[in-house]
Amino acid sequence: MPRALQTLGWLKRPMPFMRGAQERYGDVFTLRFGQETLVFLTHPDHVKQVFTAKPDQVHAGEGNAILLPVVGANSVLLLDEKPHMRQRKLLLPPFHGERMQRYGELMTEIAEAEIARWPRGEPLELWPRMQAVTLEIIMRTVFGVEQGGRLDELRRVLSRALHNVTSGIAMAAAALLGAERLDRSTLLRRQMEPIDRLLVDEIRHRRADPGVSDRDDILSLLVQARHDDGEPMSEAELRDELVTLLVAGHETTATSLAWAVERLVRHPAALARLREEVAEGSDEYPDAVVKETLRLRPVLPIVVRRLTTPMEIGGHLIPAGATVAPCIYLIHRREDVYPDPSAFRPERFIERPAGTYTWIPFGGGVRRCLGASFAEFEMKRVLAAIVTELDMDAAAPGAEHVSRRAITLTPGSGARVVARQRKGAPVAA
Repeated sequence: MPRALQTLGWLKRPMPFMRGAQERYGDVFTLRFGQETLVFLTHPDHVKQVFTAKPDQVHAGEGNAILLPVVGANSVLLLDEKPHMRQRKLLLPPFHGERMQRYGELMTEIAEAEIARWPRGEPLELWPRMQAVTLEIIMRTVFGVEQGGRLDELRRVLSRALHNVTSGIAMAAAALLGAERLDRSTLLRRQMEPIDRLLVDEIRHRRADPGVSDRDDILSLLVQARHDDGEPMSEAELRDELVTLLVAGHETTATSLAWAVERLVRHPAALARLREEVAEGSDEYPDAVVKETLRLRPVLPIVVRRLTTPMEIGGHLIPAGATVAPCIYLIHRREDVYPDPSAFRPERFIERPAGTYTWIPFGGGVRRCLGASFAEFEMKRVLAAIVTELDMDAAAPGAEHVSRRAITLTPGSGARVVARQRKGAPVAA
């Protein structure tokens, strides 16, 4: 198929396009779109081979180059080998363990405040509402900004700028022009300037705060972190990692939350069981709901790795310089791994734990998303607040189709529901 038609298929109907290629060519096939040529991998053994390869054999940073104009050259997403591990070592601790658990009450408080603003008894789109929730959580947990004028300005500037720089037009421009050319463009720099100004101001403000050691927001922890040589992160490093956290943790988690509710309102038994187990304080079924949502409706369809040496995969010798793409969407739809793969059935993750190479919404290996645990924890907290507060029905019959927004796969109608206050549930202040 000509490259132009492949590009159109990838942009307009990515799921049928990928399924059709797999049905025709098998577990390994090549697609060409824009300036990219990707070798898709859809078998767990092949995914394992890539995820367990040595860091000097497969480069994720090179594969993510399209993000350069937005996240910057110091982003952990764009680094490889030793520079990547050096940066990842400082970023990982705040997103795990006891530190992460401390954010739970704040996440619930933010979710309840947003839910209180939702109209009752009439259709509403949840996707933009979830974006408001996840942005607020980032501003409060990552930046540690409290209520007031500073928070209002950060919210206003970030929401507008993030919408512009992660739009389909911006990503298409990066794909067609190349990331480095777009990075030098005056138009993009103008879009990023408000974000850069605010973030640098926050970094300097936090560094000058005499009480920074008593704070537990992520920015304060990163300001105090030290590399192995004793050096702190530079201002440029901090700026790029903060933008990375915004881009990687805002729209992706919001989209997953919207998909979770879209699936739950069409499966009343699952919604009822989730509400029951949340009331009992159980984490098992909420965790299964999150995992099944991320299996059935992954936000990103693929992860990418650039080969630095030739690699034989599935009987094919793939040359150095080629880009391989473990396909999240098709791995998650394998019937030999997930019986009745199109069904929304959270119980499957209670019956059988998620596999390292068969459940990969966050990638894998040393490049697995460092915010994965944080995102799952956040989803469970927000969903718990929603099902405790509201009864919900789908605003229209039938599942919402998958729509592409830039590089993410979102609910085609914005996850439209009709919400009603639950009897006995107090309305949040």
